[in-house]
Amino acid sequence: MNPFIYLLSLFFCVSLFAQQDIRFEDYFEKATLRVDYYHTGDRNEEWITIDLLYRQPIWAGSKKHLIDHFNNGNYYLKVYNKSGDMLLYSKGFNSYFGEYKTTGPAIKGIKRTYAETALIPFPKDTILFTISLRDSLQQLEEIFRQEINPYSYSIIKEKRSSGAEVIPQQVKGDSENKVDLVVVGDGYTKEELAKFKEDLAHFSETLFAYAPYASHRDKFNIYGIYFPSSESGCNEPTHGIYKKTPLNTTFNSLGSPRYLLTEDVHALYDLASAVPCDAVVIMVNHKRYGGGGIYNFFATFTSDNYWSQFVLVHEFGHSFAGLADEYYTSSTAYEQFYPPNVEPLEPNITALLDPAHLKWKHLVAADVPLPTPWNKEEYDQTSEDYQKKRAQVNRRIAQLEREGADSSQIALAKEKAEELSRFYELK
Repeated sequence: MNPFIYLLSLFFCVSLFAQQDIRFEDYFEKATLRVDYYHTGDRNEEWITIDLLYRQPIWAGSKKHLIDHFNNGNYYLKVYNKSGDMLLYSKGFNSYFGEYKTTGPAIKGIKRTYAETALIPFPKDTILFTISLRDSLQQLEEIFRQEINPYSYSIIKEKRSSGAEVIPQQVKGDSENKVDLVVVGDGYTKEELAKFKEDLAHFSETLFAYAPYASHRDKFNIYGIYFPSSESGCNEPTHGIYKKTPLNTTFNSLGSPRYLLTEDVHALYDLASAVPCDAVVIMVNHKRYGGGGIYNFFATFTSDNYWSQFVLVHEFGHSFAGLADEYYTSSTAYEQFYPPNVEPLEPNITALLDPAHLKWKHLVAADVPLPTPWNKEEYDQTSEDYQKKRAQVNRRIAQLEREGADSSQIALAKEKAEELSRFYELK
């Protein structure tokens, strides 16, 4: 069995059948408390400040499995009763700020602020809302704690998704028993509603074409959220292209050309609040290769690239299942992403510090040595060659678009980039 398929299948089994003792009805209402907050800091310091609280009419999550036992994610949100002696709800996650703090600017002490959102079941009584951070040994340390009174007049009850059109792509049952996947479009104009619907249908089928999603299709509800954009596409800063869109998605996130994210997370969850929501994917109306995925946060991909189907499945693996990247040669904005001499939390990678307890050892044949020899030098050389050539082509495209070159010249350069990626796909 493919290790990726096994690990993701294990994710489904644990999430559906894990047992715990908290009775939802004793502590929570059938609604959501949305906590919008800001995360500020650099490599060595970070602070969290709550911005706004919202009551949303539906709780999309499970009412049976309230405690997260996966032990994944660099952060954990935890909800305790007022006295702090009973854990009522928990969830591991990663965040945009968590990635920023591993970059060069953050290491140099440059502080930045990012918007984040937490969705928790709406409490019947006052709670302690806490966020914890992993230390260098992967142990959790609490960095934020605040009491929240569910009867406070400051909790907003207004509808935040006005103007959004909901397209129910697949509804297989009640939200509490299904994974409610919300696909939010960005960069689709009012003339492109039909295209959004076609893209939504196409990529929904793409997801279910792969294991283990194919055998778990009936466990998913999928909702598309369309909000008309003033302009088609998204931001491409190094190309000198900026578009006004609902979510302000942008390439060059954290300085990486292909990294496509949004910093307008509160706007994203405004639109997602139109429907029950367990997981969010942003589908960006664009032809360029790019995407991103952050565990229990959101994923992105572009709609019209040769690699779009691959990118969707790849990035959803990050955001939904907490899987790590399976490659190590592509350029990223991160530095010091994994602490040295510490086993990573993600289920599909290892530092092999203890070969006798390899995470997937039961899948390894007895005669396979650990670590396993492979053609690493050849792979590294091929990858290095491709990275250099791709960087040259991408710089050329960016230069042409910045300078307002003839459209045919730009199209030719983009076709060359596609030919290059397809050539190396075969190697």
